[in-house]
Amino acid sequence: MENNNQLNTQSLTEHLAELRSCLIYSLAAVAVGFALAYGCIRPIADWFFRPLIRVLPEEKNLIFISYQEGFFFI
Repeated sequence: MENNNQLNTQSLTEHLAELRSCLIYSLAAVAVGFALAYGCIRPIADWFFRPLIRVLPEEKNLIFISYQEGFFFI
């Protein structure tokens, strides 16, 4: 209840400052998540393409000309 009263008494600039801090934390979290995922991209890609590689004939390889083609292999 106390937090609700505090929100009602905040001015517009205080609301905007709080929004800015939330956006900064969110963007920082996305950046950290991206960095962690980029750091281990090879195991993620191996796990993701393992079912497709199992059904390919032995003489064939996966070839992607552009990055987004890896997601349209169906």
